[in-house]
Amino acid sequence: MRVYFIFDIKKEFINLYKGNERILYNILKEVYYLEKEEVEYGYHVFKQLVNPIDKNKIDRYLFLKLHQDIPYSKRKNTHYYNNLYRDEISRLTVKKSYIKIEAEQLSSSFFYYLNQINNRLFVCEFKYQDYFFLEEFGEKETI
Repeated sequence: MRVYFIFDIKKEFINLYKGNERILYNILKEVYYLEKEEVEYGYHVFKQLVNPIDKNKIDRYLFLKLHQDIPYSKRKNTHYYNNLYRDEISRLTVKKSYIKIEAEQLSSSFFYYLNQINNRLFVCEFKYQDYFFLEEFGEKETI
């Protein structure tokens, strides 16, 4: 199972780290794995890099866009996409500082819809050390 954390990176840091995404990923990874004693430091670093996420806007957009699709459902705060024809099972949860996608496969249909909402989103998969900007992922998918 892949667990993707998606962050809305501030524009000035996108300009700074475009082409050097590994540095941005390493900063976020260090914050993710911080010890309890260093949480306050990590919080300040995180707040400098990342914009807050408009949870209601994203939840509403996804629901309105997908509620008539057969593979989509929503229960409480979790969006589900279960498309057996594409062998896809994904769960998306929106928090105020990040979006979390749990996927049984390498990709998720949610990436496409999130990229339509915001092209500054940066995806990190800490277990398998995968990272990318969603707009670049969309370009790769269409080629």
